[in-house]
This record gives sequence, structure tokens and C-alpha cells, in this order.
Amino acid sequence: MDFSLTEEHLMIRDAARDFAQTELLPGVIERDTTQTFPDSLVKKMGDLGFLGVMVDPKYGGSGMDAISYALIMEELSKIDASASVIVSVNNSLVCYGLEAYGNEEQKQKYLTKLATGEFIGAFCLSEPEAGSDATSQRTTAIDKGDHYILNGTKNWITSGGRADVYLVIAQTDKHKGSHGINAFIVEKGTPGFDVGPKEDKLGIRGSDTHTLQFNDVKVPKENRIGANGSGFRFAMKTLSGGRIGIAAQALGIAAGAYELALKYSKERKAFGTEICNHQAIAFKLADMHTEIEAARMLVMKAAWDKDQGNNYDMSSAMAKLYASKVAMEHTVEAVQIHGGNGFVKEYHVERLMRDAKITQIYEGTSEIQKIVISRGLIKE
Repeated sequence: MDFSLTEEHLMIRDAARDFAQTELLPGVIERDTTQTFPDSLVKKMGDLGFLGVMVDPKYGGSGMDAISYALIMEELSKIDASASVIVSVNNSLVCYGLEAYGNEEQKQKYLTKLATGEFIGAFCLSEPEAGSDATSQRTTAIDKGDHYILNGTKNWITSGGRADVYLVIAQTDKHKGSHGINAFIVEKGTPGFDVGPKEDKLGIRGSDTHTLQFNDVKVPKENRIGANGSGFRFAMKTLSGGRIGIAAQALGIAAGAYELALKYSKERKAFGTEICNHQAIAFKLADMHTEIEAARMLVMKAAWDKDQGNNYDMSSAMAKLYASKVAMEHTVEAVQIHGGNGFVKEYHVERLMRDAKITQIYEGTSEIQKIVISRGLIKE
């Protein structure tokens, strides 16, 4: 066992940390308040290689490993989870899905632009009646020979209004169940493809979340990803990797809140001494640090499994389940340590607390993670 990071990993982590502090931190409160998408910052993240972290350099990516990706996600999420979720979706769901399952023509046409940040991608699985139950797709893709006709609704789509490329999961043959599902590439501006109003969210308010409508959208046959009927497997495997990104996001949110709470506790005085010297606060800090470190180990183990070519379905589910729990619990504690100031926007912790909740919901709720883990245990 070697728990140390390589020099390259440390350089990547420090570069992400520096970007978060110098570029994301100024204006993060205003972006949250006004629900402003960080267009210029996304462009800069693309220039740094953060939008195609694990993509092969021959397709314009950075060619880094999953551990590097987790480190980048943690550092960005300490400051701005709205920015980091854009990175997560583009990397884990869109770039990975195309590189792992797309053909060469699709990679050359789309992946090369997604990996550099010229394009932004969106992953379209959730529906009003098919969130956690991904097999119950109501969106249909009727085979018309040389093209498909797409009809349906997708909701809670990250980067839904800003994306250039959408990976859409749809049912082609409902009689085949999960084996009748396909994945398609749909370009922005395709006739019949409409983007609904932006959602007014509790957290990650700077990210762009929309409902999408597909009304007789014509999708060329060459835009189907993989073999006919492989869409469900594509979605599930892609989500397993996505959970590493969201677990790292949850870790970053928790770690960011902890760092702010620790700093504040060393500055704020009560009863004649800094509040960190009171056991009630000191024990909170001890619990926070311990559980965040445990979450970090689970996240890094899942990333390591992916890098080693191991099955990471269970490890990514465990990482997301635990890290999201830690994020929710310890952002609440960070607000508590700040007292009344914790309820004020300028101290940042209230935003981190609001951002934490979504990590227990998207890319599979905590309940779904327990299903994945328990099924893995029963199969062993």
C-alpha cells in the first residue's frame, strides 16, 4: 500500500487549488445569488485541461488518471460546486461515454471539442417518471431506417441550456426492457429540440439546470452510440464513473467547509479564549477531520480501482454514499461553529451547506447507492 501522491498528482492538485482560489473564489457569492453560469471560467478550465482530464491526448484530452480527476474535483468543489459539477458531467458522463463507447467518427467529431472545452456536454437520463428507475424510459426513439425520431422529456439536466452536445438515453423497443434502450448524440439547435426554463435551485445555483423537450427530433443513425440495445449498459457504466466525480465533489464541499470552520474557530473568541479551545468545538473539529479523511480514502480507492482496470461499481457507490453523507452532516456543523455568522452569505458555509444536499441525490440517490452496494455483496 502506498498512500502518498506522486509529484505529478501534487502539481495537479496545487494547480486546481490555485485556480479555485484565484479565479473561482472572487464572485462566487454573486454567481450563487444571481444564478449566473460561469462562462468565462468554464473557458479557462477548458484551457487548463480540466474538461477532458482523462481523455487520450490524441482526442485533445489531458491524458491524466482518475486520481488526478478526483483531486481536481475536490479542490474546485471546496470553493464552487456549481463550477465543479460542470467539470464532472463533461468528464465523467459525456467525455467518458464517448471515448469508451463511441466510434472513431463520433470521437473525432465531438470528443475532440468536448475535451478541450470548445464544446460543453450534457447527459440526459432522468425523466419525470424515470429518475432512479432508469429502466422506465418514457422518451422514445423510433427506428426509421437511416434515422430515429426522438420524442420525450428529460429533466434536471446539468448544463442543459449551455451544452452543445447532448447524450440522450431513449427507449427504442419497450418489449425488450433494458435491452431496448439506446444512447444518442443530439446537437444543440436540432429542429424539435427545445430547452425549458432554468430551474431555481436550493444549491449549485451557478450551474445551468433545465428540462428538455424532444418533439419529433430527427437523429441520424450514425449518432447512435454503440450497438442497438446497448444504451442501458452505457448509462449504468457511465454513471459508475460519474459517481467518483460526485463523491470527490462531496468530499471537496465537506473539506472546504471544515477548513473555513477550523480557521474561524481559531479567530473567534468566547469566554476569554478562541472557541477552538472549548471542548464542544474541538470535538466537532475532530469528528469532521476524521470523517472527511475517511471519505477521502474511499474516493481515492474508487479512483484507484478505475485506474487499475478493476470493477469500480461498488467502490464508487460506497465513496459517493459516504462522502455525500459527510458533506451534508459537516457543512451543517460548519454553520454551527460559525454561529450567527454561519447564516450569513459572506462566510460561505451556508452556500456549501446548500450545495451539499444535491450530492445525496444526483447520479443516483443514496438509496440507489445502497442497492448497488448490497447487490454487489450478494453476488460475491
